[in-house]
Amino acid sequence: MNCKACGCDIGSPERIGRRDTCPSCGSDLHTCRNCAFFEPGAYNDCREPNAERVLDKERSNFCEYFAPASGTARAPRTRAGSVRDDLERLFGGKDREGKK
Repeated sequence: MNCKACGCDIGSPERIGRRDTCPSCGSDLHTCRNCAFFEPGAYNDCREPNAERVLDKERSNFCEYFAPASGTARAPRTRAGSVRDDLERLFGGKDREGKK
């Protein structure tokens, strides 16, 4: 898992507690942005349908569904970007003149 605030490699912790912080920047780790279910543009920005709404996605919370995100730090995709990417995968990319 990488800290979404600074990109620091946290390793593969089995459990991240509500008060755990990044050793590099001191940011909270038990946050929506560090969760595998975080998806900007989804309902409440979360793919877990049973999760309670969390207003501040960058502060520690009590969500019971929190799962550390795997992979590297990345900028979150916008909803428009994810839809565009999905359509391009489905129909194949085209150049500006409409040719493949």
